[in-house]
Amino acid sequence: DDLMAALDSGQLAGAALDVFSTEPLPSSSQLWQQPNLLLTPHVSAVTSVDTASAQIAANYLRIKQGGALENMVSKSLGY
Repeated sequence: DDLMAALDSGQLAGAALDVFSTEPLPSSSQLWQQPNLLLTPHVSAVTSVDTASAQIAANYLRIKQGGALENMVSKSLGY
């Protein structure tokens, strides 16, 4: 709630989260709707910073260009 308030008020310009108290993050979570929040699927422990950064940057460009994202979460598999 505090993070959402800080993002909504502009106290924080943006944030990135990789780990959640409930995983996978429930589809009902308000975090999915926050436009200035980047969500990643709990990969920080097994992914190098360089690899994760490259994947995030590539997907950001895909979003901006209207393309399909790579490494999408599989809701049927739960990750």
